[in-house]
Amino acid sequence: MSKLSTPPSNPLLPPLSARNDDVDPTRETTPKNQNPQKLCANCRVPFSPSNTQIHFYPLVRVANTRMRYPVMKFGGRILYSQTSIEVEKAAKELLKNLELEKRESGQVVLGLDIEWRPTFKKGVAARKAAVMQICGDTSHCYVMHIFHSGIPQSLQFLLEDPTLLKVGIGIGGDAVKIFKDYCISIKAVEDLCCLAKQKLGGHSHWGLASLTKMLISKEVFFVKKGFLGHFTVY
Repeated sequence: MSKLSTPPSNPLLPPLSARNDDVDPTRETTPKNQNPQKLCANCRVPFSPSNTQIHFYPLVRVANTRMRYPVMKFGGRILYSQTSIEVEKAAKELLKNLELEKRESGQVVLGLDIEWRPTFKKGVAARKAAVMQICGDTSHCYVMHIFHSGIPQSLQFLLEDPTLLKVGIGIGGDAVKIFKDYCISIKAVEDLCCLAKQKLGGHSHWGLASLTKMLISKEVFFVKKGFLGHFTVY
């Protein structure tokens, strides 16, 4: 009779020297025609057909390994204005800076977003747009409390200027809101979500956070919920 060859070792099993050569009849073995991987829902079974004994090892929980990116924060100045005079002055200052930039680069892109206090009761009319945020570069962000100031002449001129491209996530909805609340038609808007679908694809709804991760490998720093709440509580 030829000598049986030694079966290949399994790195997940204890060494052969640590196993009993004779099977203990009182020890449970794999039932016939049953997949040993299904014997224990909470255990992983390293199975080798060359062995009749089953060795159970507990599953190891794998920690959440979602990649973390460096956090990106706005490091410029936040310029807040509330009254009509303050908003008019801020809009004039912004227009002046934009004209200089337009002469140098030929094109100006503005980040624009609006906030308002939501209503959750059925039949209650939506509240007016309360806060407008405009950012033209990394050094200044204008926060205008338009609920109190309205939209003065210089701000209206800026919003209606077709040579100033306004961009944002869902900016089309913001433009509709401003038209309904203040009868001002914002010109030259580009929804970054729609643009991302055209250029990048592969995502049902691109948001600011997902675009930041995709394009510059950073996390967006969001202020705590309710930070802008006191601005929208008229």
